[in-house]
Amino acid sequence: MLIAADKFKGSLTAVQVAERVTAGLRRAVPTAEVEALPVADGGDGTVDAAVAAGFERREVRVAGPLGDEVTAAFALRGDTAVVEMAEASGLQRLPAGVLAPLTASTHGSGELLRAALDAGARTIVFGVGGSATTDGGAGMLTTLGARLLDADGEPVAPGGGGLADLATADLSGLDPRLTEVDLVLASDVDNPLTGPKGAPAVYGPQKGASPDDVATLDAALAHYAKVLEAAVGPRAAEHASAPGAGAAGGIGYGALLLGARFRAGIEVMLDVLGFAPAVERADLVITGEGSLDEQTLHGKAPAGVAAAARAAGKEVVAVCGRLALAPEALGRAGIRRAYPLTDEEPDVAVCIADAGPILERVAERIGRDFLV
Repeated sequence: MLIAADKFKGSLTAVQVAERVTAGLRRAVPTAEVEALPVADGGDGTVDAAVAAGFERREVRVAGPLGDEVTAAFALRGDTAVVEMAEASGLQRLPAGVLAPLTASTHGSGELLRAALDAGARTIVFGVGGSATTDGGAGMLTTLGARLLDADGEPVAPGGGGLADLATADLSGLDPRLTEVDLVLASDVDNPLTGPKGAPAVYGPQKGASPDDVATLDAALAHYAKVLEAAVGPRAAEHASAPGAGAAGGIGYGALLLGARFRAGIEVMLDVLGFAPAVERADLVITGEGSLDEQTLHGKAPAGVAAAARAAGKEVVAVCGRLALAPEALGRAGIRRAYPLTDEEPDVAVCIADAGPILERVAERIGRDFLV
């Protein structure tokens, strides 16, 4: 058995999911051979998945989204680093009950990238998602050497709101090491920077943005891209409309300006984590996440795992907290059957609170169905 599942958000990390599924399978068949490969799609939990696969965890002090210092981690193996923007600039880094859609900054994400460069990374997988920010990566760029100035020649205020005052941009001072690394933008979303499908419109409300805030941020980011176009040429406009530019509050745009290439997060992570040799050893692959729904089919971890496993000729089942996909949709995704926690416990609140023990019982059923 190969367990390659993502986290159950709000309940279990991907590592805990693997532990609970392993325990349940071994209840059914004590001699079952089980291999765990926790996965992530570039969002929060990406560093933990890399560490579980053998990367070294490196911790650094960086700026959180509001400027307060936080301890953040990246993962390193050889000259490959996995950097997760949410470690520095994620919603979980905001004080409880505080949202700052106009002022939250990606400054700390730039510090994480710089730490990876300092550690000797030649390939950096930059996983983006779960951000508290909508600043188009401006904070990250300034940390790495860009100058974003207002009409008085002063640095613009942090956050997406401050970009409305941007008058000039100068990227000539960017860290020269960035030209020597393979920077991979790993994300499960392909939104452009602005517009109806852009970062402010689609994801701003999740970060506390009111309708007026969304309009302010969209205009500020559009202005930001225009000023950058004057500074670096047409590629700034091309990047703004490119897939992934709107990822994580537009930090994808900033990464593209740094020379990153965009790839689906789960595809990148499966490569980095060594999924191909692991799936060759497996008879059955168990994937999953907290909610299997329509979003799962569009670049989320279980869909990526199922596609890769199916290409290797392996059968796939899924575990989840709740199931909102018909059997036909699961089949098209390459998942033979899904096992939701709600089959064991109909009360969703109980499933969230006691996800671990319930998941063990679900995994025991999988063991009896497929191993006995």
